[in-house]
Amino acid sequence: MTTPKRALITGITGQDGSYLAEFLLQNGYEVGGMVRRTSSLNVERLASVLDKIKIVPGDLLDVASLVEAVKTFAPTEVYNLAAQSFVTTSWNQPEFTADVTALGVTRLLDAIRIVNPEIRFYQASSSEMFGKVREVPQSELTPFHPRSPYGVAKVYGHWITLNYRESFDMYTCSGILFNHESPRRGLEFVTRKISHQVARIKLGLAKELRLGNLDAKRDWGFAGDYVKAMWLMLNQDQPADDYVIATGETHSVREFCEVAFARAGLNYENYVVIDEEFFRPAEVDLLIGDPKKANDKLGWKPEVSFVDLVEMMVDADLEYCSSQI
Repeated sequence: MTTPKRALITGITGQDGSYLAEFLLQNGYEVGGMVRRTSSLNVERLASVLDKIKIVPGDLLDVASLVEAVKTFAPTEVYNLAAQSFVTTSWNQPEFTADVTALGVTRLLDAIRIVNPEIRFYQASSSEMFGKVREVPQSELTPFHPRSPYGVAKVYGHWITLNYRESFDMYTCSGILFNHESPRRGLEFVTRKISHQVARIKLGLAKELRLGNLDAKRDWGFAGDYVKAMWLMLNQDQPADDYVIATGETHSVREFCEVAFARAGLNYENYVVIDEEFFRPAEVDLLIGDPKKANDKLGWKPEVSFVDLVEMMVDADLEYCSSQI
């Protein structure tokens, strides 16, 4: 009888963590979700699978708790999705962002090295590492130039993951994921802010949507597609490697608004208000990934288009907001 694989997911209560948990359970895994003892557990995104996963206490700020978590759950794979992941907050809390998003990776890697270096490790890297981009599109070889404390912290996490791979011969991978969204995205992110406010305007609950730079461009995909790439990275016969995960298309915030409002039968120009409060101190103007390596080596390709993604989010928020009335 084959022993089932065991995956420990940090950040399991987030957007990516919930989709990854569902995907791994469907593929026969035993799934553990690491959460801080002191945190109020928000399990809304995990509602459909909560009775199938094991909650494991652990904190990226405390290496002893990580050693205990890895030892107790004994995973075959660890997916590090936990971070202070909101870019805007990283300017207000740069030290905390560094402690969790950067040094937290080192603590988790060292816990794995101490307990069982055969465990395979996935690190959630970010397209924000490219920042002020040196080339278009961005690939695994594009130099990093982060433009926020969050981006800087993610660069550290990326390089320390590579360092443990090269120094200790551990199977560690980083997925440089470009923007990936879903109806489960937090309201603090611009995409969900747009879809949620479109729904509220359509239902007569709001009159305007205040945004910053409408001309910023991003490579947006569906989070449910992207978690499959994470799993593929940790399940290769070839040596561990790092991959850009993206659609290869770029769209502006303005385009996102156009599609979102149109889905609700509205014209965005009648409702969107530019507010300087929402401009970043150092803007990232253009992100577009080159997913060729992931396409060729992992056989991964996104399935949900940009328009389908936006419409999916608006439809979900219309249903959600309607239920709150």
